[in-house]
Amino acid sequence: MTNEDRASLIAFARRLALIARGETIHRWQQGAAAEDKGGGRDFDPVTDADREAERSMRAAIEAAFPDHGIEGEEFPDRPANGPLTWSLDPVDGTRSFTCGLPNWVTLIGLLEEGRPVLGVIDAPCLDELYWGAGGESGFRRSGDGGDGGRGGGEEAPLRTSGRTRLSEARFSTTDPYLFQGAEREAFERLRAEVRTTRYGHDGYGYARLAAGTIDLVIESLLKPHDYNALIPVVRAAGGVIGDWRGGEDFAAGKVIAAATPELFDQAVARMRDAA
Repeated sequence: MTNEDRASLIAFARRLALIARGETIHRWQQGAAAEDKGGGRDFDPVTDADREAERSMRAAIEAAFPDHGIEGEEFPDRPANGPLTWSLDPVDGTRSFTCGLPNWVTLIGLLEEGRPVLGVIDAPCLDELYWGAGGESGFRRSGDGGDGGRGGGEEAPLRTSGRTRLSEARFSTTDPYLFQGAEREAFERLRAEVRTTRYGHDGYGYARLAAGTIDLVIESLLKPHDYNALIPVVRAAGGVIGDWRGGEDFAAGKVIAAATPELFDQAVARMRDAA
């Protein structure tokens, strides 16, 4: 991918975030009802906002890039006729969304030959947009009612905090009850070592790690649409993201993101045996 291609695709991904806002934010304001798509297992909510935002983003991709593949949370995959595939999670944090909380996000990733190369994390209610691709990253809070980064506001590069010690780390995970058995034991040991712990932020936790206000995120049971967009954003901001064994095999959904390699290695040392 050339630099010119990257710039064009970043602009398009940011436009997709704006398109998704057009379907999500008014439904959040009105209070969207959730259906259970879990099939009798744990409650797995989905709303019209999830479906309509993904439908609208898919239509935009199909019109602009008919050869690109699309993998989303709510609809069947569309195979690529080439190296590029979009990964869409229209509402990451649907539980927060249905509770009227503002920290849900839209995740938009681009994969080249299966490898995440571009990511956008958009927080519509907070009017914050984060993006990363290669060595480039950016953050915008437009401050003019949610323009999705088209104008107004300020934009700056993302940069992780640089913290290197667990004892200083601000740690986040979506839900401690997603860790079971040996995972839970390892999680609790690590939690006892960090400076502070916050729960319930889903993809927004990774955005704040990239922005330098959270230092460590550890999660289990993530799916590709949960992490594909996060990987380029964290790495472009100078952070490290990998699996619990210290590699890059995300298939098991066990993810560690850290502000620095030193902090990542310490977290891997605590979680590796539970991987």
